[in-house]
Amino acid sequence: MPRYFTSILILLLLGMAFPLHAQDDDEEENKPVITDSVKQLRFSFDISKPILNALFKERQAYEIEIDYYHKKDIYFVAEGGWGSGKLDSTYLNYSSTNVFGKIGFNKSLLARLFPNDWDMAFIGLRYGLGIIQRSDATYVIKNDLWGNTMGSIPGKSMTAHWMEVNGGVRVELAKGLFAGWNIRGKFLLNGKQFKELPPPYIAGYGKGGKNSIFDFNFYLCYAIRWKK
Repeated sequence: MPRYFTSILILLLLGMAFPLHAQDDDEEENKPVITDSVKQLRFSFDISKPILNALFKERQAYEIEIDYYHKKDIYFVAEGGWGSGKLDSTYLNYSSTNVFGKIGFNKSLLARLFPNDWDMAFIGLRYGLGIIQRSDATYVIKNDLWGNTMGSIPGKSMTAHWMEVNGGVRVELAKGLFAGWNIRGKFLLNGKQFKELPPPYIAGYGKGGKNSIFDFNFYLCYAIRWKK
C-alpha cells in the first residue's frame, strides 16, 4: 500500500509542476495576467450522501467542505462530517459511530482567463482523522453437538488516520452557486488496529476493514467573495 500511495503522490506532484494546459512561450506572453484582488470562501455540501443513506440503511454519512482561495490557483480545504455503520447478521451484531475532519489543499489545473472565472478542474491532497466509538458486539457460535454459544465483546474507542489523493471539477452555474464532483483514493495509515472487529463503516473514509478505498462526492456549493 505505501508503494501505491507514493506512486500516486509522485504523479500528483508532477501534475502540479507541469499543468495539463502547458503552453509555449509566445502564448504565455500573450496570456492576460489575473491579479489576486478578490478572495473567495466556498461552502459545499455532499448531496450524494443523503441518497446513499436512503439506499443503504446499514451506513449513514453526512459531509461538508469549506475551501478558501489563497493565490496562484491554490485552495486551502477543510472538510468534516459524521455518520454511523452497523453489522447485523445471524452470528455477529455491532455498530459504530464517528465524526471526522480533513485538511489539505486543491491545485487548479485550469488557468483563470478573467477575474470572475472561478471554474476549476483540480488535483489535491488530504489528511483525514476519524474518532470512532464501536458498540458492544454480540456473537453466536453454532455447534450441532454441544449447542450454540453466545457471548459479547466490549465496545471500544478508536481513531482512524488516512491520506487521500483527490481530483475533481467545480463549475459556477450562477453567481456564487457551484456544482461539482470529487474522485478520491484513500489510504488508511493505521489499519492494523482494525483487524479485530473493524468499524462496519467509517464516515469520511469507508469500510473500516479496507486499507485502501476509492470514493466519490457530488457537491452543491455557495461562495462568498470580497476584495483584498
